[in-house]
Amino acid sequence: MELETFGSTMRRAAARGAALALAAVLLVGAARSQVAPEPTPPAAAQASAAPQVTDFDWADPSRSRAVPARLYWPAVSDAGQPIPLVVFSHGIGGSRRGYSYLGRHFASHGIASLHVQHVGSDRELWFGNPLGLIGRLWDAASEREVLARARDLGFALDRLLDHTPQGGQVDRERIAAAGHSYGANTAMLVAGASLQRDGHAVMLRDPRFKAALLLSAPPFYGEGDTQRILAPLTLPTLHITATQDVIRIPGYYSPPSDRLAVFEATGSASKTLAVFTGGSHSVFTDRAGTGGPQLNPRIKEATQALALAFLQSVFAGQDEALQQWPQRYRELIAQWVRLGP
Repeated sequence: MELETFGSTMRRAAARGAALALAAVLLVGAARSQVAPEPTPPAAAQASAAPQVTDFDWADPSRSRAVPARLYWPAVSDAGQPIPLVVFSHGIGGSRRGYSYLGRHFASHGIASLHVQHVGSDRELWFGNPLGLIGRLWDAASEREVLARARDLGFALDRLLDHTPQGGQVDRERIAAAGHSYGANTAMLVAGASLQRDGHAVMLRDPRFKAALLLSAPPFYGEGDTQRILAPLTLPTLHITATQDVIRIPGYYSPPSDRLAVFEATGSASKTLAVFTGGSHSVFTDRAGTGGPQLNPRIKEATQALALAFLQSVFAGQDEALQQWPQRYRELIAQWVRLGP
């Protein structure tokens, strides 16, 4: 389906309202955290040797679009052994520098993490004329940008695999999509979520992704039936949220139950949900203090452990850490659900 057809509904007033609501939803907690200098990751993230960190300034000539990325690469790996990979998508207003506590943690445990920056909805939104901010948010939440973000992940994965020295060492059968907030929407699209346009399903599925790690995943606002959209997402999924993962702005309210609805709607036979007690929507970013200065690092540590256990279960069949996680962090957990094998 042509991009113009896919984006046609954004020209309708109702869809524009939904897009602005989506932008507002996804920017909560992101703006300040992404404009501020990157904080030092929590101590728990530094489990072993520091990873190799490499920035790439790629550009997709077919779209005239820059696709910056940051790669966290294991400092120590078994010679000749292929390395699993996570491809991470940031929330609105973010950048490749964000979610470093996860990228470093994955790499310190032998899993590479590629953090892609989406130039149409990245930290540049917060700069420039303040009177133009609303217009920039319209563009950032438009269907054109939704599509572009999904293509960014595929392009960045192509570049890493086929045009870097590390690419030859990546295990192409063990690649996961991941993201926070708007980035979780992007990850769901490349993992199999389907949108309906003009009576046709719009599929952005990239078969190279074998699992999806979703932090604070909102529904696809303005898209109608969440079940219909997410039923085609049949890959193993991990959903992480919190009881205070709330978006509240004038004229709009999105409760944590939205995140639970996404979990229920996904069609995977193997899916896991963890809900932390307290927290906030932005507690899963690098931002320190949000959700409470004592709780924030504890949730980050638990999120690191859970995300790693999920990836080890999916990629290596090592299920012990995932089974033990609820007991290990029981004082933080409000809800835990694990379905399937």
